Amino acid sequence: MNVQVVYFARYRERLGLDGEALTGEFACVDDVRQALLARGEPYALLAEQNLMCARNQDLCRLAEPLEEGDEVAFFPPVTGG
Repeated sequence: MNVQVVYFARYRERLGLDGEALTGEFACVDDVRQALLARGEPYALLAEQNLMCARNQDLCRLAEPLEEGDEVAFFPPVTGG
């Protein structure tokens, strides 16, 4: 399966990437995250408890199922005041 991964805010800054294409066996968003975590540093930041994610620009949970060609985005929580 092919998915497009997009990084936002400090994740983009730390990884030095806006996004990347990823190919693998991905049933859900967490499978993508686990594949990235397996790369080691600097991808370890995706293990944060408060990580937020989206599938095709809709907020979702890590258990969200994926389909061929989906876009998966990872970003830190947004706070306001």
